[in-house]
Amino acid sequence: VFISVSSLLNMSVFKDHFDLEDLIQELKKNITALSFGHLQSNGHISVEGPFPAIQLLKDFLLLKAKSLSEKDKREENKSHQRPKRRVQQQRLSVETSNSIPDADGGKQVVVLDTDVYHYMKHFFFRKLLANYDVVISDFIDGEITTVYLGNARSRSGAEQVLRVKEEIENQSVKLHNSLRKERICFEGHMGDEKQKYKQACQTVKSHYPAVLVIPYDTHIDIIGNSSSIFEFTREVRR
Repeated sequence: VFISVSSLLNMSVFKDHFDLEDLIQELKKNITALSFGHLQSNGHISVEGPFPAIQLLKDFLLLKAKSLSEKDKREENKSHQRPKRRVQQQRLSVETSNSIPDADGGKQVVVLDTDVYHYMKHFFFRKLLANYDVVISDFIDGEITTVYLGNARSRSGAEQVLRVKEEIENQSVKLHNSLRKERICFEGHMGDEKQKYKQACQTVKSHYPAVLVIPYDTHIDIIGNSSSIFEFTREVRR
């Protein structure tokens, strides 16, 4: 089992398209599970973190390189060069899967802690999306979830997608600092006891509207602020 993995990245391939320092800062913000070293003059930088986060970083950069390659081909066909765009403007938009309509090029990606994502999906996304013509899809990989944002219809502008991304990022920072998780494991418990715990969670849930309960075959995850989930778990285990 890989608890932590170290890697050396060569970011020089992006230097003609982005300010590398800005690109690194954006990666730090989006993939918080990783620890980045000092960016060297040759574009190399060391990265350390859990294996799923390293995999996500690799896939993320490959998508970015692919999108730049396709962009260069389009520019060659037009026989002119477009000015370089800094990472703050592009905000690491990537070519994503066909699950997001490519109405007018407005695509964005956000990387979240999976627990934060589940909580936001349950309590935040429906209200947020009611105000925008934007669709969301996700890819859950262990502790990290990649959220893809795109235009729901052709009339929806890319600025709406960017606005939704910014709201998700702002909300996720607040939740990341406040949310905690308790887990009730079923290991060693019989079927009747498992059902008793699930029913108890449903009963107690009505008293804690801001707590998210996620039942699995092997355990139950309880997500919320520290005081709420402490009281919630104590009542369930009575």
